[in-house]
Amino acid sequence: MYFPALFPSMSQYIFEQCDISLFYENQSQIISVIEEEFRVSLAARGQKITVVEGENQPELMALFADMESYLSRRLDAKPEELTSFVRIRREAPDMPLSEMLNDSSIVPNSRKKIYPKSLNQKLYVHTIEKSDIVFSIGPAGTGKTYIAMAVAIKYLLEKTIDKIVLTRPAVEAGESLGYLPGDLQAKIDPYLRPLYDALFDIVPTDLANRFIERGQVEVAPLAYMRGRTLNDAFLILDEAQNSTSEQMKMFLTRIGFRSKAIVTGDITQIDLPVRKKSGLVEAREILQGIEGIRFIHFTEKDVVRHAIVQEVIKAYQRHEENTDRNRE
Repeated sequence: MYFPALFPSMSQYIFEQCDISLFYENQSQIISVIEEEFRVSLAARGQKITVVEGENQPELMALFADMESYLSRRLDAKPEELTSFVRIRREAPDMPLSEMLNDSSIVPNSRKKIYPKSLNQKLYVHTIEKSDIVFSIGPAGTGKTYIAMAVAIKYLLEKTIDKIVLTRPAVEAGESLGYLPGDLQAKIDPYLRPLYDALFDIVPTDLANRFIERGQVEVAPLAYMRGRTLNDAFLILDEAQNSTSEQMKMFLTRIGFRSKAIVTGDITQIDLPVRKKSGLVEAREILQGIEGIRFIHFTEKDVVRHAIVQEVIKAYQRHEENTDRNRE
């Protein structure tokens, strides 16, 4: 409940419907995040939070009201979940609370229930629906490609688009595979297999095969995108950290009318030759601030694979940070 304070520069909010002990864990991490994101100074005691300094007070009171509603329905919420909540409210104030609480499946006819498993994934789905181009950057296992594929299939089933185009660079991950046997399709299939796997995991096999036979789902190497213009399409570029600057520009300029493009990648796993700059890294530098283009960043906390994957990612991050410090 919001109470105007006695002093004109101060406002107070008292949480009445939920316990906010989470706010005080890890040296009041959540309160610190709120102060940083909203540029305010807070004083918290018990269930009462006072805004000591800052000009975003109406916006902040709305945040507290939404947090109270969220916590009253998410009794098992974790501190990192509330941290994501604060950042999402700052980045996407238009995202309804009902959407953040919604756990319904993205694809109605999917083989299993597919829904965003973290607030960051919910922001991802929301951003895809609101933007023309979305860059999804983060470690393996955060659902970057899988969630994008699920939204694309939903659009296809709803006939919002005519086709899905899935592509990725044909770059070997740190090893030479030599000359592969078979025709051209057989040679490129190993590179594209993860995209097929996601498709067949989301929808029944017969429906996936029908999509492919009718040309409604196309899986192709990135090099095959040159010279095309794709209208009424949903484009997904996977493993984009292995695209060159030229390939990234070529892909982004394939987008036609009523189309969307999702670019996913992990900039810590670039397999390009040392002298080649990643197209994903460059795009992140030069496309910020363009209307219709959004960037979503995932961390190891968003990993939805086996719990040990988070620990592996953290260990490698620590190793890389130590290596960088030693070089300096």
